[in-house]
Amino acid sequence: MILVTGASGALAGLVLDRLRAAEAAGGPEVVAGTRAPAPGSGQRRVDFDDPASLAESFAGVDVLVFVSAGYAEDDVVMDRHGAVVDAAAAAGVRHVIYTSLAGSGERITLSVAHRWTEERLAKAPFATTVLRNGLYAEIPAVLALAAAAAPPAVTGVFGAPFGDGRVSVVAREDLADVTAKVALEAHAEPGRHAGRTYELEGVETLHGDDIAAALTDALGRPVRYEPTPLGPAREVLAAGGQLPYQIGHTVSFFANHRAGWLTADRSDLPELLDNPPRPVRPLVVAAVEGAGAH
Repeated sequence: MILVTGASGALAGLVLDRLRAAEAAGGPEVVAGTRAPAPGSGQRRVDFDDPASLAESFAGVDVLVFVSAGYAEDDVVMDRHGAVVDAAAAAGVRHVIYTSLAGSGERITLSVAHRWTEERLAKAPFATTVLRNGLYAEIPAVLALAAAAAPPAVTGVFGAPFGDGRVSVVAREDLADVTAKVALEAHAEPGRHAGRTYELEGVETLHGDDIAAALTDALGRPVRYEPTPLGPAREVLAAGGQLPYQIGHTVSFFANHRAGWLTADRSDLPELLDNPPRPVRPLVVAAVEGAGAH
């Protein structure tokens, strides 16, 4: 049996779609884990904030696809992830596949809980595979628009604290393809992918000018990129209701982007995909159309 945590999330949902297609074609049983399972759905309750329940939730699971729960302060995330590792060991799970953060994001604050979790998994009694996921293609644009003082549709300017930096980005669908493939292969061949860490970095990079071009497509009018300082971005994020830890992670991302530290040196993505990586420009255009650009 393969169980995927965080079934209500976007990445986990895509992974489940692929695994269920394989199940329908004669593959292994697939179960969705979620905090609030729907009655009669066959889903299992997997609540990282209820550690005592997790071992029972993982009973009979051969391969656990452990989708990270990073939407909280770091100490809360580490407590949740530690509980998952302990429960997987207690339940006798054979192989855990963890979705972590790519190496290009090593300096951003979001990496702390991910690297801590990787260390915990390395000491666990089961086989592990770490999928270091690159940043989703839509993230730079969505974060910048949330921190913008005025919408580009009004000003004709995409202001963002990116400096002249570039960032490696990837299609979420590509990450789902790799995750499902690794899970199926790990289930079919015990030991396959065990002890491996894969860098699933995007093979394309984005500059502020690229996002401005996507906004031009989305809005149907010229938009140019203009670098902005970090301080006002922090103030806009706070005024918009973001929590302190969210602001901290976002500003850390901006600072790393500006420093030019978010580009990948290498990627295992192409060799793990059955098809070439998806182009990211259409994903950025779709993201800015729904992220307050108007």
